[in-house]
Amino acid sequence: MKQFLSASEYIDFEHPAVRQKAQELTASAGATNTHALIRHIFHFVRDQIKHSSDYKLNPVTCKASDVLLHGTGYCYAKSHLLAALLRANGIPTGLCYQRLSVTGDGAPYCLHGLNAVYLPEHGWYRIDARGNKPGVAAEFHPPQEALAFPVIASHERDLPEVWSEPLPVIVTALSSYDTYDQVLENLPDVQLYA
Repeated sequence: MKQFLSASEYIDFEHPAVRQKAQELTASAGATNTHALIRHIFHFVRDQIKHSSDYKLNPVTCKASDVLLHGTGYCYAKSHLLAALLRANGIPTGLCYQRLSVTGDGAPYCLHGLNAVYLPEHGWYRIDARGNKPGVAAEFHPPQEALAFPVIASHERDLPEVWSEPLPVIVTALSSYDTYDQVLENLPDVQLYA
């Protein structure tokens, strides 16, 4: 579990602003258990950090500290912030991905970023802080997952891995473009072999 509790370049919870926000959220949660704390932090990232494409916001962010500073990020970047805030509180947190249809009915496809937290009574449990909007209602309700997007179309997938660090294709997409619309035109994807 050590890798899912560690700070890194993109999940930089040792950054003073991220550490301070993690402490503030813990204090304001009034949490009596781990689930209540996770829910509180999840709601902060889901509801207070704006999804870059939904709100047409720049700059493009990747590091958790930049997402917090600018208050915006794509789903991938929001998952980096959520991982940082949870790891800062000693909660093992990883990164997960879905491969989804961009239009909802086949090609082209892109990755969607979300998180998994390790709950001793349930194992890895996925949560999706991309931000709710009409037709998207993600929540924290263990043991039942309530993710932003169901896997429906042909070639869509819930990728089964839980990663401690962002996939290189994600980092490349978030570091190669200056504006939200450039990222939107070049959403990252992976090739499926099965």
